[in-house]
Amino acid sequence: MKAFFFVVIFLMISFTGCRPAEDKEYDRQLQERIDQYEVVVLTSDLSWLNDWERAIIPVLMQAADIIDEIFWLQSYGPKGHLKELMDNPLAWEYALINYGPWGRLEGHTAFYPGFEDKPLGARFYPADLDREEFNEWEDDTKTSPHTIIRRETDGTLVSIPYTVAFEQQNQEIARLLREAAEISEYPPFTHYLEKLAESMLTYDFRETDKAWMQMKDNRIDLVLRPLDKGEDRKFGYKAAHSSYIMVKDLEWSAQLERYAGMAPLLQARLPVPDEYKQEVPADDSEIFVYDALYYAGHCNAGPKIIALYLPRDPEVTAVTGTRSMQLKNVMEAKFNEILMPIAQMMIHEDQQQYISSDAFFMLTAFHEIAAALGISNTVNGNGTVRDALLEYHGIIDATVTDLMALYLIAQLEEMGEITREELYQAYVTSFASIMRSSRFGTAGAHGIAGMIRFNTFEREDVFSRDPDTQTYKVNVENMKAAVEKTLEKLIIIQGNGDYQSARNISNRDGSMPESLQKDIDRINDANIPVDVAFRQGPEYLDL
Repeated sequence: MKAFFFVVIFLMISFTGCRPAEDKEYDRQLQERIDQYEVVVLTSDLSWLNDWERAIIPVLMQAADIIDEIFWLQSYGPKGHLKELMDNPLAWEYALINYGPWGRLEGHTAFYPGFEDKPLGARFYPADLDREEFNEWEDDTKTSPHTIIRRETDGTLVSIPYTVAFEQQNQEIARLLREAAEISEYPPFTHYLEKLAESMLTYDFRETDKAWMQMKDNRIDLVLRPLDKGEDRKFGYKAAHSSYIMVKDLEWSAQLERYAGMAPLLQARLPVPDEYKQEVPADDSEIFVYDALYYAGHCNAGPKIIALYLPRDPEVTAVTGTRSMQLKNVMEAKFNEILMPIAQMMIHEDQQQYISSDAFFMLTAFHEIAAALGISNTVNGNGTVRDALLEYHGIIDATVTDLMALYLIAQLEEMGEITREELYQAYVTSFASIMRSSRFGTAGAHGIAGMIRFNTFEREDVFSRDPDTQTYKVNVENMKAAVEKTLEKLIIIQGNGDYQSARNISNRDGSMPESLQKDIDRINDANIPVDVAFRQGPEYLDL
């Protein structure tokens, strides 16, 4: 079976032609791409951990490193093979960020001579497999998230389970997890590690998920498994391997848990008629805050996420609920290296004082809380909101969630939970964040949602632009009114299943105005990073 996996010839064409090691213009272009990522050290204060917690972290990192190896195989092939091909240090540096010779910020196009653009199916499928052949092929496991598809020498297709494709790696991961379980002195964590070791040999994670949700008081946490399916751009079935090692922020976790517990009260305060807020928010969701210590595999490739949630198996969540994980130090890194420079450039000097990393964190956290509120079924018998709004559901849902996060923070201010100053910080920081996210364009639902907010805010006089300084100033009172007014309108559209109104708003307000595009061009010309890359490992932690 290994022969199926390690062949990477289909990715390559000729290696004749220019030698990138000798091309100065090529080096300049590569450096520009590398500079899109600001390198930050992934670290945290671990002085408060006890001896066994500090001792377990390097063992977990060893297991995560093998997850990293597996993801290289899923994305490209053997990591060492690519290193041998690349005779340019800058190319190799960029390949390490992208897990292959394709730029993730450049639409997975090849950046090293001799390679075609990345196959849509990465290394999950034969490059020549199309939808028609896939659909006609009779195999019960072909759509499993935990198989890879290969072609035999006679042209027939074969489905290979991850348990076989990565057998050697998974055996070593299981050994390391059992070693970590022996170090653990917190019984629920011990149990979880033992279950996870079993799951990496079977790829059945249901009992592991339940064991993970039973952990409440652990200060070290580990996520290690195949998770997201975004790497499979061909069919969207296959899960890529990721691992996160984290240390819990107890103070922030307690604070957000309290806010999450207020969800029924916040739902009742939504600015819509009663029939649009009758759904009861789930009370089985948790929200914890962490500092990330280590990213490995798919989650470390290209742009980094700042929050995740688990479990994702409906059979498990029906019993356990879900848990949201907010990665605070990664958010702070993106704030310091990306959002703050943008804000310093684009926000009027009179409001610079309101740009706050805590506000950025609160906005992200309340985005998660907001996602559990609102309405998911129409009030007039038109079925679910998703089914009624069809292709515009994602756009309207993303816009509602963004606005609701701001609305909820304003409600906390009215309830005396936060100060007026903190509300101002949330509003101004959120406006600066629109500038940050606008750099990614309007190709997806979240990009269009950002433009709906911007264009709506412009009509409602939420901001003004100083032509002399080319900076923006937020009118806080107008923003509060505009958020409430627009949120009411959109939730009613959702509740009515009003497809035509959803379409009209998306088409009218979902495009980037020329004036904003010029400012985004200024940001890009200023060489402000787009995302972060990590220096990480035991050497960056005080262990």
